[in-house]
Amino acid sequence: MVDWGKGYSAKYYACRVDPATWRDIGVIELTGGTIKRELTGKRQSADITCIDYKIPVEEWIRVYMDAEQASGGNSHAAIFTGLATSPDDDINGSLLVNTLSCYSVLKPAEDVMLQRGWYASAGQNGGALVKSLLSVSPAPVTVADASPVLSASIIAEDGETHLSMVDRVLTAIGWRLRIEGDGTINVVPTASEASAIFDPLGNDMIEPKIKVSADWYSCPNVYMAVSGDVTGIARDEDAESIFSIENRGREVWKRETGVALATNETVAEYAMRKLKEAQQVKQTATYSRRYLPDVYPGDLVSMHYREQGLDGLYKVQSQSISLGYGARTSEQIYKE
Repeated sequence: MVDWGKGYSAKYYACRVDPATWRDIGVIELTGGTIKRELTGKRQSADITCIDYKIPVEEWIRVYMDAEQASGGNSHAAIFTGLATSPDDDINGSLLVNTLSCYSVLKPAEDVMLQRGWYASAGQNGGALVKSLLSVSPAPVTVADASPVLSASIIAEDGETHLSMVDRVLTAIGWRLRIEGDGTINVVPTASEASAIFDPLGNDMIEPKIKVSADWYSCPNVYMAVSGDVTGIARDEDAESIFSIENRGREVWKRETGVALATNETVAEYAMRKLKEAQQVKQTATYSRRYLPDVYPGDLVSMHYREQGLDGLYKVQSQSISLGYGARTSEQIYKE
């Protein structure tokens, strides 16, 4: 096993993936690239460069990293699986270098629309519903045990896709998606324990330069919630609130459509609840560190960098992994 806190050498390559079996069927030589992971949207993407790669149509690929240490530790693992589009060609004499833009395994769910009138009824199992919506992708989907049921029905809006409905269902049940390097989509609860611990004395994997900030500028003081034909608007008019309309001297609106209400909750009550949540100032930190497997956006990390003002549990917001020396990882985390 690799001790990820120590130095190691890494090599990268990719394989074509058979969407029917989800198995590797051919090797692609890589020269570099970047893998990006996000907490929302399609969650993952990649830009990679390879040699003499030609495809007439899009196809699924999987990127691997082989890590090896002088002490004998080694690791072979997939770090990204996605849909590769037609490559851009950079020709230098007889050498053909291709740049590939790759989408995540959630791309097919974003490309399929739901029919008008589609709805998820109250009482349905949320995890099973998400798995059904994601069945348009060839990627395997697993659902953790004890998935909550919907407390209220959710009706598809105009322009609703399978992926946007997945996000609405996840919001309603308080769960999330966690996509593994081999493309497996896991439907799991919100993280409650740290996936990694970073400490300058015990596990110092973070580079010295750390940017810490608290984003209050975008906090709204008016929240509009729309559910079907019903609209609820909550306004912060509290004289004690630093974000109130009076104290700020202007209105900052945020609008949400297709809301999923809690049991016996009105749209107006939902708007007020979401306004209070949106006004919780997040402390964010951005840094670069050594690569760690099994740490993804939505996971928690335990930080013990008190001199930099970072102490406690933080949620991973985004990652950018370079397919170069040591798989250097740029990461953003936040704490509410």
